[in-house]
Amino acid sequence: MLFDQISSNTFFILGPCVMESQDLLYTVAEQVATLGQKYNVPVVFKSSFDKANRTSIHSQRGPGLEKGLEMLAMVKERFNLPLTTDIHEPYQAAIAGQVVDILQIPAFLCRQTDLLVAAAETGKIVNVKKAQFLSGQDMFYPAQKVIDSGNKQVILTERGNMFGYNNLAVDFRNVHDMKQFGHPVCMDCTHSVQRPGGAGGKTGGDRTFVPMMALAAKAFGADGYFIETHPDPDNAWSDGPNQVKLHELESVIAPLIR
Repeated sequence: MLFDQISSNTFFILGPCVMESQDLLYTVAEQVATLGQKYNVPVVFKSSFDKANRTSIHSQRGPGLEKGLEMLAMVKERFNLPLTTDIHEPYQAAIAGQVVDILQIPAFLCRQTDLLVAAAETGKIVNVKKAQFLSGQDMFYPAQKVIDSGNKQVILTERGNMFGYNNLAVDFRNVHDMKQFGHPVCMDCTHSVQRPGGAGGKTGGDRTFVPMMALAAKAFGADGYFIETHPDPDNAWSDGPNQVKLHELESVIAPLIR
């Protein structure tokens, strides 16, 4: 089972931030699948069908739930990769759960009880991203909502804390604290280098720090690494400044494998 593999190995969640086209998904998935086979580690392909929390109403959001799940299903069929995507409303959980293996709960929504319960009830793995306004210790309660709903397959993901002024700070003690709950802990290495809303109506950031974030999280005991990647991130629809260039992805993940 996928959760058993994730629980006992270094694992990676990799893919482009948002579904721009089927060709983009195929291009990235091919590289992701190759790296997983080369290093014999679990890799999960990630992309979003809807970026519902964009800074500006004029920003690209993605193809939507129905079309996006069709696109992900084609990736699974071609590359036999496990899949994850984020959901924003409870009704999306059961629909997305028919295609993906892991349901991701966005950081801003990690305390939304109805969303957590709906995700848990699918029986899929639930990856809860730590809110920018919570400590690692606070994540006991979102995880417990999933467990109390009958699902013990929980991943917790660190992604930094926000104190305003268009920046994030990462306290890596959160990784250690969340590991005390007995769930696999993942480091979101790309969203943690964001500068939210800091690029004139969109989120900025600096991908230079992604490898450092990953290595620091490894020192604190991270089990997995969430890294968004794109062949041309400077022209990506979303989170371009934070995504790793696809041809550099291997150099980022290789030092993280135990």
